[in-house]
Amino acid sequence: MDRHSFPTDLLEAQKAWYLTYDQLAVPVQGAAAHRRRLLQLSRLIAAHPYWQTPQGTPAARVALKELARAQAAEVRS
Repeated sequence: MDRHSFPTDLLEAQKAWYLTYDQLAVPVQGAAAHRRRLLQLSRLIAAHPYWQTPQGTPAARVALKELARAQAAEVRS
């Protein structure tokens, strides 16, 4: 069981980041909008108040990415 308990909005933002990044791999119109969305999500994730708490460690950042990546893979399949 994961020892990190992430705020829902933070986890959803990280998952959305991965899903948006995947959309850039497909050459379609709207790539600029996807890049803007990635920047917006990156700012939201980096500035989230969770990182100012004792739980907001570098290990937690890695755990968040791994959890969100796994959830994004479930959405894709």
